Amino acid sequence: LIMSNKFILWIFQMGWKILLPQEIMEEGTQLLTKAGHTLIKGRGFETEDVLADFKEYQPDAMIVRITKITREVIEANPNLKVLVRHGAGFDAVDIKACHDNGVQTLYAPVANSTSVAETALLLILECSRNVIALRKTWVQDYFKAKLKIRKNTLNGKTLGIIGCGNIGSRLAVRAMAMEMNVLAYDPYKPASAFPDGVEVVRDLNRIFKESDYVSVHTPNTPVTRDMVNKTTLAMMKPTAFLINTARGGCVNEDDLYEACKNGVIMGAGLDAIKKEPVDPNNKLLTLDNIIIYPHIGGNTVEAAHRASYFAAMGVQEVYEGKQPTWPIHDIDYKTAKTYTDTKKGTGKAAGMFDF
Repeated sequence: LIMSNKFILWIFQMGWKILLPQEIMEEGTQLLTKAGHTLIKGRGFETEDVLADFKEYQPDAMIVRITKITREVIEANPNLKVLVRHGAGFDAVDIKACHDNGVQTLYAPVANSTSVAETALLLILECSRNVIALRKTWVQDYFKAKLKIRKNTLNGKTLGIIGCGNIGSRLAVRAMAMEMNVLAYDPYKPASAFPDGVEVVRDLNRIFKESDYVSVHTPNTPVTRDMVNKTTLAMMKPTAFLINTARGGCVNEDDLYEACKNGVIMGAGLDAIKKEPVDPNNKLLTLDNIIIYPHIGGNTVEAAHRASYFAAMGVQEVYEGKQPTWPIHDIDYKTAKTYTDTKKGTGKAAGMFDF
């Protein structure tokens, strides 16, 4: 028995082999190496690269940033014990396949929440000032850009937030600081958990109908897939903008193209599209009233440092047999508990400068 305990202790002290298909920041690598783990630099970030690394190294854990992790990948390595998503979104990971094969799945949901909320606000501001049209016009026709191209202030406008979790809540606080009125829809959250000052609504159609800016902050699920479509876009004001910093799958891009091209809505600001990297032939790129970023909302230096540390912390928690701080659960959004209670906002946000 004594020899057995010593052997177990020796195994514990050896640490794990941890695959990093993409590099993580120093905070994360230091935490893991100091704990005695061996870090394996992956040969690339494509799914085929991970499969090859699994075959060669049979790692115990993996921290993944942008690689698509399929059931085939999970089942290629029976030694895998934990997979951590370096960030908040995890729709590129087959969570059910992980759990079917006894792989603990974790993520870092608050690591980049602030940077994504800031990105949503940046897109709102850029849409309000029509920056693409300005950029294409002002050098050749200064006075047209200055006087003729439509520009709006945010003061007193209504922001409708769909999904008021870590990111949506942060955006709400920032928007109210900009003296905007904020409506928020999130059926999986009680009204008491929304930020103070936000009007909680339970009718999604109100968000589309009443908002000057509709900002999407939901995962890509069977419930939210193509949630923004021809029908919901037609509910929006012709002066309204759609903002999406969540997942491209939440928006029907053909319908969005037609809506922006034909003046159904004023335009859109996107940090997520269905096919990434973007297809150069994507017709959304042809419109001056659609701004597209290369999914950079969570990619600030500060967010990367936090995500790397939190991801490494998750691996270490599982290694030590602790309850991980941020596990990913299987959720059936069609049957998950929902709430119907509401909360009034603080009314007109503009206050003393309302003129």
